[in-house]
Amino acid sequence: MKDEHSPESATENLQNASVSRTALWTGRIIGAIAILYLLLDSVSHILQLPAVEEWRVNILGFPAHTTLSNGLILLVCIIVYLIPRTSVLGAILLTGYLGGAVAINVRINSPFFSHILLPVYVGIMIWGRLYLKEVPLRNLIPFKKN
Repeated sequence: MKDEHSPESATENLQNASVSRTALWTGRIIGAIAILYLLLDSVSHILQLPAVEEWRVNILGFPAHTTLSNGLILLVCIIVYLIPRTSVLGAILLTGYLGGAVAINVRINSPFFSHILLPVYVGIMIWGRLYLKEVPLRNLIPFKKN
């Protein structure tokens, strides 16, 4: 018989705790927005659209041959994020990718709220989806209630 205060029991309670329907659907919606945005970005790189090529080469200063690999890297990160067992790893990888986007936009002196912070907004949505969906993550990063 297990003690209800044992570490094993606490772990089971964390894993079996339920997420409210509101939190679940809010997480799904904000996650879908972020993923659709990132998929659009990834596919535009993979297809090597002329507008993307021009922007990356002339504005950002990247060699043209890096566009495809950049799109594929982003696509792999998205896939890892969408697999439930690897979603936290995917969020970490996407956070790194988005951090690079912030650095690039700072380097070229882009507008602050619309360009520099856009990857930050997407990162908040990526982690927000997991936070609302995953009870263990909520317990790892608790917000204090008054």
